[in-house]
Amino acid sequence: MSGGSVTLPGDPPGGRRATYMWGIGVAVYFVAVIFRTSLGVAGLDAADRFGVNASALSTFSILQLLVYAGMQIPVGLMVDRLGTKKVLTIGVVLFTVGQLGFALSPSYGTALVSRALLGCGDAMTFISVLRLGTRWFPARRGPMIAQVAALFGMAGNLVSTIFISRTLNGLGWTTTFAGSALAGVLVLVLLLLFLKDHPEGHEPPPAEHAGAAYVRKQIAESWREPGTRLGMWVHFTTQFPAMFFLLLWGMPFLVEAQGLSRAVAGELLTLIVLSNMVVGLVYGQVIARHHAARAPLALGTVGASALAWAVTIGYPGDHAPMWLLITLCAVLGACGPASMIGFDFARPANPPERQGTASGIVNMGGFTASMTTLFAVGVLLDATGDNYRIAFSTVFVLQAIGIVQILRLRNRTARRERERLVASRVEAVHVPA
Repeated sequence: MSGGSVTLPGDPPGGRRATYMWGIGVAVYFVAVIFRTSLGVAGLDAADRFGVNASALSTFSILQLLVYAGMQIPVGLMVDRLGTKKVLTIGVVLFTVGQLGFALSPSYGTALVSRALLGCGDAMTFISVLRLGTRWFPARRGPMIAQVAALFGMAGNLVSTIFISRTLNGLGWTTTFAGSALAGVLVLVLLLLFLKDHPEGHEPPPAEHAGAAYVRKQIAESWREPGTRLGMWVHFTTQFPAMFFLLLWGMPFLVEAQGLSRAVAGELLTLIVLSNMVVGLVYGQVIARHHAARAPLALGTVGASALAWAVTIGYPGDHAPMWLLITLCAVLGACGPASMIGFDFARPANPPERQGTASGIVNMGGFTASMTTLFAVGVLLDATGDNYRIAFSTVFVLQAIGIVQILRLRNRTARRERERLVASRVEAVHVPA
């Protein structure tokens, strides 16, 4: 199937007001990503502050992602049931308290609790922003809207890699993390004062009674669609090779294993973010025009990232050359945009009233893979005396699992989409003028 999606009857009109509303949601997501990724540039500082080894250090990010992944389906149900504004408000309060708590934590245990709170609040942001986009913009804009939202998220990552790392060196731990928490207060005020869930005249149908039967129905019907399952496995396979690197292990790998200074390592992490932003715009444009490009782009990104990792960790000698590290980081920048393709499989497979639940299932994929990799790398580093080559080989195992599932589901999803397209055209022909 090629070409962009057509505007459907009853689609939201988009326009300037839609951009303002969506922009508020994106601002919330931007701040959430700053908080989520701030540990990635503070890993060495956290190890010194709390006196922990690699496994214990990885527990920070693992717990944060465990909460995040575990919350995806409940958050999807909440968004479908309560609407975007209420869920985002809860999320902002939680991740702001978590960031402030992390700044003030006197011990490893209280810091863990703070990261768990942060992960819980963070989990409520991206699905809500996707839902906000589907409520304010026409369906044909979906792929580009999702990629641009992810681009702003990566801009939040850029803030972490550039500003958080510098303020840590200049102002110290408490001032840096407590000061960043003020951004959460700012977006909370914007959210409460200005955000609307949907434009006038485009109210969603009344939600069903939110009992156990409703929950089971939403999850079962979303999961029954092959597009939802394919979206989850695409997200699983594409996101984690860059995510675990940015969230925690990139800085230690580049400094301890590759012998770079923290400044140069920070520049390479910034390159991943910049590459992500550029590739995201390209992928969004391509997919909006040619839906058939979704699977080839996803699989091509997986292949490129696997090759880059294999050459880097297999390079003879103690240190990989700088050109290879630059290539690795540039390639890893495509992982985030490729993971967004998962939502482009789930979106047309589910009606508006199930978009939150389906998005939650998809989003759970990549963060489950990232959490698994963070844990495995930490354990293997401790077990092998910081042998990054062995520890980072975990990437290939999870990629192989994901590729098998993508290949198994892609034809089934394509058939289902063709059936839906034919049915929608027949219905359009019979709609009275």
